[in-house]
Amino acid sequence: MASKPQDRSDGHYTIAKADKDIIGLGVVVAMIVLIIATGSSALADAVTALISDGQPRNQMLSAALLLNVALLMFGFRRYRDLTAEVRQRRQAEEMSRSIAQTDPLTGCLNRLTVDEALQAMITSARRTGHEVVAIVIDLDHFKRSNDVHGHLTGDAVLLEASRRIRSALPDGSIMARLGGDEFACAAIYDPDHVTAIDRLVLRINQLVARPIVIDHLSIEVTASVGLASTATEHTAEPAKLATALLHHADLAMYQAKKSGRNGYRWFDAGLERELRYRNELERGIREGIPAGEFVPYYEKQIDLDSGELTGFEMLARWKNPRRGLLSPDIFIPVAEEIGLISDLSESLIRQALADAREWDPRLTLSVNISPIQLRDPWFAQRLLKLLQEANFPPHRLDIEITESCLHENIGMVRTLITSLRNQGIRISLDDFGTGYSSFAQLRTLPFDRIKIDRYFVSNLDSNKDSATIIGAISSLGKGLGLPITAEGIETSAVLDELRKYGSFKGQGYLYGQPSDAQSVHTMLAKQNMLREMSIDPSASTYPFQQAAAA
Repeated sequence: MASKPQDRSDGHYTIAKADKDIIGLGVVVAMIVLIIATGSSALADAVTALISDGQPRNQMLSAALLLNVALLMFGFRRYRDLTAEVRQRRQAEEMSRSIAQTDPLTGCLNRLTVDEALQAMITSARRTGHEVVAIVIDLDHFKRSNDVHGHLTGDAVLLEASRRIRSALPDGSIMARLGGDEFACAAIYDPDHVTAIDRLVLRINQLVARPIVIDHLSIEVTASVGLASTATEHTAEPAKLATALLHHADLAMYQAKKSGRNGYRWFDAGLERELRYRNELERGIREGIPAGEFVPYYEKQIDLDSGELTGFEMLARWKNPRRGLLSPDIFIPVAEEIGLISDLSESLIRQALADAREWDPRLTLSVNISPIQLRDPWFAQRLLKLLQEANFPPHRLDIEITESCLHENIGMVRTLITSLRNQGIRISLDDFGTGYSSFAQLRTLPFDRIKIDRYFVSNLDSNKDSATIIGAISSLGKGLGLPITAEGIETSAVLDELRKYGSFKGQGYLYGQPSDAQSVHTMLAKQNMLREMSIDPSASTYPFQQAAAA
């Protein structure tokens, strides 16, 4: 009988080596020996008797002979059947091991086995004084291509990309598919010829970037690559070193992706510090939203002709217990990536509506909306619910949508804008001039206002290109009947130049830094501009006029 697979410390199984069934073979051998021992004369007598009269002279001997022949036939049959069973069992075990160790689509190693293969490579390289480089490769924009063209096409792209990567690797390299569109490779190299690895990665980038033709469809993907070498690691144990190499190469790959994709980066210690900081931010955001650490700050919006305060734009701030007050540039992108931007935004809007409800009813509240929130078909309903809970008039709320949102899903954006405007909410196109909005989009989308990006405004007095762009936007706004707000007014010189192009609303540090809710409340109380206070109709000008005229 075939031996059972034996457990090994490395997690694999020993395939049974026996090709023969011992029991069946033993029966056959015993029968042959018995027949020989019986003697050829007994065989002749038995056969003669059976032929002549069916009564052998030695019936006991004949019966034994026939029994031996029957056992011999049984032994051969059992031997054949059990040998086939052993063969099938070996094939099944081989298939099970292959499935456990390799990726079924590409034939590469999988995430479970690449670590062991890398350990063996490190041990081998140390014997000869060489180093090992780990390479993590992620295909750029693969998910978008997969969603557009279907999973079968996506599998074909992965298969072709893996073939191209494998073709560039030197002999003796290992390659694994870590999952999705991410691959890991490793190779041994001479520490005196590190540039050979750079050439290898450039070759991989070039091969992957070539168009992949599938069913007459040309698909283009690129690769972001991260590298880590044993030459810069201090861990001696191969098992820990293999894990560290893959981890560090993965960090370098994400850095390459952040740097613009279709390139490569070597790991350095700064990347790990950056990862720890990123993890700290993620954990802080998850804990800080329910703890109320994120608060609204308010930036004044001024009518540039009269100098009157017309409203505020809400800006997010994080009162981090360890790092103090953090700006949105630090935490908003992280909140978007980890899927918490909606929770964060709704928390801030809820607070802002409660604050603005106490302001003079003539003052408006502007709120920025993330592109991710616009993908949510229920966003409008949730926003209206917040308005209802705060008992806040919809016409005092201005939702700001960045120009880049128009290119992601114009149909959904149009539906959302229409739904919100039907409820009385006003919609502004933010950061205008930085994207690629067409004249037709501005005509078909029912915006209430255009906001010029602060980049063009802040250097208006010194940059002729900015002046040309602002002049064109001003003319466009007049032609479409859309009022304009200029962001980034920081000096009186910029304000003077801006006034040459027409009547605007404006905001910027010239009118003061963004303030928290309590500071705004105190300032409005002094100006008699809180809802519960009497409003003097003649008090239509405020210190903002003095700042504007300065």
